[in-house]
Amino acid sequence: MSARETVDVDEVLRENVNLREQQRAVSRVLRAVARSEGLQPVLDEVVEAATRLCSAKNGRLWLFKNGMLHVVANCGERRGYDYDEQHPKVPDRTSMAGRAALTREVVHIPDVDADPQYTYAGPRPYRSGLNVPIMLDDELIGVIGIVRDVVGPFDDEQIELVKTFADQAAIAIANARLLDAVERQRTELSRFISPQVADLITSERGEQLLAGHRAYISVLFCDLRDFTAFAETAEPEELFQVLREYHGTLGDLIPNYNGTLEHFAGDGLMVFFNDPVSVEDHELQAIRLALAAQSCFSDRATAWRKRGIELGLGIGIAAGYATLGRIGFEGRYDYGALGPVTNLASRLSSQAQPGQILISQRTFAAVEDDVEVEPAGELELKGFSRPVGAYEVRGLRAS
Repeated sequence: MSARETVDVDEVLRENVNLREQQRAVSRVLRAVARSEGLQPVLDEVVEAATRLCSAKNGRLWLFKNGMLHVVANCGERRGYDYDEQHPKVPDRTSMAGRAALTREVVHIPDVDADPQYTYAGPRPYRSGLNVPIMLDDELIGVIGIVRDVVGPFDDEQIELVKTFADQAAIAIANARLLDAVERQRTELSRFISPQVADLITSERGEQLLAGHRAYISVLFCDLRDFTAFAETAEPEELFQVLREYHGTLGDLIPNYNGTLEHFAGDGLMVFFNDPVSVEDHELQAIRLALAAQSCFSDRATAWRKRGIELGLGIGIAAGYATLGRIGFEGRYDYGALGPVTNLASRLSSQAQPGQILISQRTFAAVEDDVEVEPAGELELKGFSRPVGAYEVRGLRAS
């Protein structure tokens, strides 16, 4: 083999090695994007790959926010990084990153000392640089830049590489924005509906469950005793204040016991358990919530009594099968439960005296080893053709 052939083979081998390195670097960035562990790991990976593959001394990435470029990632030489943190770059021609942001084009300067427009005031431990804008459609979202401490241009392959990494950074930022938007929407949604239902709407199984399904659940219903008489004489402002305090007192408790708030209407409030997420010992969880609600309500009622407001809380709990899913009409849907179990809980609540918790026979059968009760007799409940056996909860058994 001639010397010329040996050189050609060596060149081909070097090119293959470089190509594999580039492919591995791109693959690492893509995996970082796919892992969805946040934006910063992706930006760090992008800057590290661009710096290493282009044999640069330093690489940095800036994000464009409020009209300025803010440095967020660095690889290699850190000299000047603190300066960049304290002095966000303006989109102008005095710096390479600023020039790339201003022109929305690749900025390639083989010798910064020979460029009269380059008047960057920070530390300059480099002589040549390459900066590429990070674009999302027509929007500038940042700049990625690499520098060397020797005079000389970057070759075309290196320029294309940095452009590729800029595109990957744009994808990562777009993904991060999308995830942030979804999380904001989920958080906002959970302010208007139960958090479990907000999670359900954005889950893979959401559509199936929303369409309608059967489940064995516990239902807690409560409302205020003597509320109608109070509402007839109270000023509207006072009425709304009492309702806000009442809803706030109970609403703070519901997540602690894995309950799903179906609705509150006036002084009535309905919570169910074991859907859309499974709840172990859901009958007992419902009773624990009821006991906590009566305890907290007692403190609230004492404060109201000082203002001449006499109100009590009655609670009913039943367990059984129900059909659950999306109810309502186009433009206004709720997630609700339908079935005799919801009617029974409601009727038991209406029958309960102030401070009383009534539970159904089936609920009692599930919790009799854990709860102290007294028989409440056979109750005549509206909508039920025969008397219904019920029990009054007195407290939890000592473990």
